[in-house]
Amino acid sequence: MKPNLKIKKDNTSKFILITVFLAIAIMACGKIASNFIDSLPSIQQLGSYTPNLSTKIYDKDNNLIDELFTERRVLTPIKDIPINLQNAFISIEDNDFFKHWGISTKAIIRAFFRILLKGKVAEGGSTITQQLAKTIFLTRQKTIVRKVKEALLTIQLEKNYSKKEILQFYINQIYFGSGAHGVQSAAEIYFNKNVKNLTLAECAMLAAIPKSPNYYNPFKDAKAALSRRNLVLSKMEQLGYITKEQEKEAIATPLPVKAPLLKEDKGHYFVEALRLILEPKYGTDVLFKEGLSIYTTLDMQAQIAAEKTLEEALVEFDKGKEAFFEKTKQIPVKVQGAVIAIDPKNGAIRAMVGGRSFKESQFNRATQAKRQAGSAFKPFVYLTAIQQGFTPASTLEDKPMVFVYNKGSWDLVSRDITYLETIAENVSEGDLIDTNKVWAPKNYSKKFRGKVTLRTALALSINTCAIELIMETTPLKVIEAAKNLGITTPLINSYSLALGASDVILEQMVSAFAVLACEGIKTTPYVITKIIDKDGKVLEENIPEQEEVLSPQVCFIVTNMLKAVIEKGSGWYAKNLGRPCAGKTGTTNDGNDVWFIGYTPQLAAGVWIGYDDRSISLGDRVTGGGLACPIWTNFMKKALEGKPVLDFKQPDGIEWALIDPSTGLLALSKTPGAVLEAFKHGTVPTRYYNQSKNPDSERQDLSIEEEGF
Repeated sequence: MKPNLKIKKDNTSKFILITVFLAIAIMACGKIASNFIDSLPSIQQLGSYTPNLSTKIYDKDNNLIDELFTERRVLTPIKDIPINLQNAFISIEDNDFFKHWGISTKAIIRAFFRILLKGKVAEGGSTITQQLAKTIFLTRQKTIVRKVKEALLTIQLEKNYSKKEILQFYINQIYFGSGAHGVQSAAEIYFNKNVKNLTLAECAMLAAIPKSPNYYNPFKDAKAALSRRNLVLSKMEQLGYITKEQEKEAIATPLPVKAPLLKEDKGHYFVEALRLILEPKYGTDVLFKEGLSIYTTLDMQAQIAAEKTLEEALVEFDKGKEAFFEKTKQIPVKVQGAVIAIDPKNGAIRAMVGGRSFKESQFNRATQAKRQAGSAFKPFVYLTAIQQGFTPASTLEDKPMVFVYNKGSWDLVSRDITYLETIAENVSEGDLIDTNKVWAPKNYSKKFRGKVTLRTALALSINTCAIELIMETTPLKVIEAAKNLGITTPLINSYSLALGASDVILEQMVSAFAVLACEGIKTTPYVITKIIDKDGKVLEENIPEQEEVLSPQVCFIVTNMLKAVIEKGSGWYAKNLGRPCAGKTGTTNDGNDVWFIGYTPQLAAGVWIGYDDRSISLGDRVTGGGLACPIWTNFMKKALEGKPVLDFKQPDGIEWALIDPSTGLLALSKTPGAVLEAFKHGTVPTRYYNQSKNPDSERQDLSIEEEGF
């Protein structure tokens, strides 16, 4: 029988067709597989991979005070991770970790049957290497494609890295709940410890958490956390990592009951000031993700004292203000405040409070707010006068003043208050109606003392004397003196400058007063001493920028005058500090702002109180001496606790003499009313009044004398 050629030809054609189809299919699958593999992330990047690390901020004593992070994490090498912690993870997560090639065949089979039973991809069947691949390179999406990618990446990881390296990557990458990424952060959050110092029970607890960081968190569900921790210990015992006795001892260890505080929850305005300086310089990613160590000037003892003292005082003030808001049917508003303290010797900012609640308002009133200083500005006027040859014993006339505005300047037209009754004869009716054309400055006490020395005038914050002095020295010279000490805000070229009519910044005011405390050396305030990257490289190290702008003799003279403000003037409350100090109160005439800025040889500090809304007055009788000065005093007590009691150093070239306060002239030592002290600057004798004839008789009067304009 002849073969059927047609059938053979058909079979041959089919075979060729199938062969071609299979070849095309194989090529297509190869191309797809090739593209699929090419689309995988390169595991080579893991060699240089660094997980997001938190930036740590330290105070002046190298204590951790805060962190900046997107993920709170510290990278810890495997040598610093306790063997108990390594074994705990292996026991509960992947007990064949050192035996398999990255993928557990048994686990995959179990996972496959779960897929068949549930009809969808379920979690499970993952080794530590697979979890690392998923965490670093992939999403948590539950799909077949993701699982295939995970398997391929796992094989590559096992091929390129040792088991110890994989375990190190994993333990540093995973999330432990409570904001902790990586084991070092977890050790700090849960146990307030370095990871190297964890006990067996603590190691087991940390290994128990990552499976479900919210559910097994000991701070949220102690019962669930305890059960899983004990399961970890049981697994460790079964696998021979610990003995039965060690297991029992660890099981008997209680869980942490609440999150231990790594630091006082303080210094938010200070940290924000750091961020505003560093973020433009280094960039957001570097600052929040690259594990910098920032060493700062902050003194936590002073910072805690500043925040506590300010808040306690302002809570009391708010209570006293409730009746006012009820009476005026206004919505109650919290009064605001700020405190800043600077080391005069080097410009280091030791404390910074920019408001009562950083959460409610991030505006920093210590460094950003511009407010009228009131009589806290007067020391610049007196400093200018001393530089021009005045002495503390020079006399001024505390008498009424009547000014009329004429062609761009204020003209003193009379020193007789009765002149106001006849002023209409010399001033037009329109100018009389315009309160900006006629100015009759008043003293807070509503009275005039006649002839007084400069020292008395500053101690009692007499407005008319300050105006007379700026008329003698000129506003431009006072502006020059203030700017020389670091005041950068615009200052009004007017006699009202003497009464603090210009806006200033608290930080700059304190820094300027610190020059007097440091014998004429001006230092630019700073907050950062050193920044180190994660590898220990120093990125920057700050040395104080200093410049001599005043002589030590002038500083000593002005300081001694400012000591009189406390000894017998408007800052009398500061005597409660119990150590030598100098300072000046400030109160604006509308009651919007009250200040006290003062210093000791070791610390200069300032307090400002007011409402953010300038239309709200603190009250007619609220003064810098009555509100800000007690806050300053109580803060300084705590900030300087344990520090030696020092007085201001007297430089060479100072001569003391007895002065008659009524004339400013030399007095005999036995003359009734004669008092001590004057000195000379250089070779020019200068004398000043230092103590009243009868301090006790003047105390009540002096304690209520204040300022305003």
